[in-house]
Parts: sequence; structure tokens; C-alpha cells
Amino acid sequence: MPKKHRILCAAILLVFFAATGVALTRVNFRIDSKIIDQAVRRYGDQARVWLERWQELIRQDSTVPEREQLKRVNDFFNQLEFVSDISHWGKSDYWATPVEFLSSRGGDCEDFSLAKYFTLRAMGVPESKLKLTYVRALDFDQPHMVLTYYTSPGAEPLVLDNIKKTIKPASKRKDLVPVYSFNGSGLWLAKQRGRGMMLGGRNRLTLWQDLLERMPEGLLTEPDKKLTADKGNRP
Repeated sequence: MPKKHRILCAAILLVFFAATGVALTRVNFRIDSKIIDQAVRRYGDQARVWLERWQELIRQDSTVPEREQLKRVNDFFNQLEFVSDISHWGKSDYWATPVEFLSSRGGDCEDFSLAKYFTLRAMGVPESKLKLTYVRALDFDQPHMVLTYYTSPGAEPLVLDNIKKTIKPASKRKDLVPVYSFNGSGLWLAKQRGRGMMLGGRNRLTLWQDLLERMPEGLLTEPDKKLTADKGNRP
């Protein structure tokens, strides 16, 4: 193709993307060097490797389709090891931040789901499309958490899981029985309306607030910030 034609095509594409609102830049997310240094001191040099890989994942080209973003994020975190809270953190129930999860290279199902949730949000996937879903895992006969993604309200969700690692529609996961779902906005609304008990008990809200207080600033939305500001007024 002649040079002048290539220039013309490039100009047309730029006009198209500007008109349609499609971004041509990468997501502007950077982990504070102090956070990385603290993680290295606590968990060792591999923490830096994982956190830098995570940062690069988030900063990918923002024009990548959401389904591809889901796959990349699901595959990235599913490399890590499942470890129970009691053996990993010395607590019966602990929600790790993505930094803690990656730096320590392991966690339980809640940590997998939370890391995927916050990462996809940082990559530009709307919070309204993402829910953290408690289920009953029939193969293990125990409670389990997965991340669910909805293309639109009321649509059948896709399931991002650390047990069966291929993303599938919920109807293809007969081994999971849904119990309830939530996201940050839902928890905040429930708190404002005094309905925290409807979302699995006050402990869920307390764990969420504690998690947000340890979360890197760049991963917090306005509902998140409102919840952390309510620390002194927990139900």
C-alpha cells in the first residue's frame, strides 16, 4: 500500500475510534514502589516478579474485548496455589488483597475470586457486570466462592473459578449451586439501608471493609471509599 494511503487509513481509524469512544491507550495503573518493596521484604524477591506481571496485565491495551480480558485474568490467577486461610494466614476467615495473594503466591477460593474481581474492574470492566458469588460446590460438599460475569442485567453469567479453570456459562456448571451474590456497590447499598444481614451476615461486610482498607488506592471505586470511610460506624 502506498505511504499516502497508509496515512489516510490511519487518519480514518483515529476518527472512527474518537467518534465511537474506544480508547487507544493502555490502562493507567501503577503499583506504588513502596508497596512492592514492603511485599519483597515480607515475602521475598518473587513478590516483585508477580506484582510487576500483574501490573502489566492490567495495563494491557484497553481495546481488548471483555471476553479476552476475562480469560487472561482467569488464567493468570489460576496459576497460584490453593491454600486454606488457617494454614496460610493463621485465621479461620481472611480476605487477602491481590497484593497479598500474589506476593504470598497462594490463597483460598475467596482470594482467587476477589483478585479477579478487582483486576477486571481496574482493566475497565464495569462493576455492574461482576459479582462475587457464594455457591455450594457439590463435588466437595462445601461452600465455595466464584466470580460471575454478566454481559447484561439478567443474562446468564459466565463463571470464573479456580477449581474448574475453564470459563463456562453457569448452566454448564451443574456442580455448583448458587447461594447469593454481591459486589462492592451492593454491599454499600445494603449497609446504607441497614440490610447487611441479607448478604450473608455482618461478618461479610466487616471482612469487605477490612479488605478495602488494605487495598492499593488505584483499585478503589467511590462505593469502596464510602465503605472505608464508615469504619467507625460498622453495624
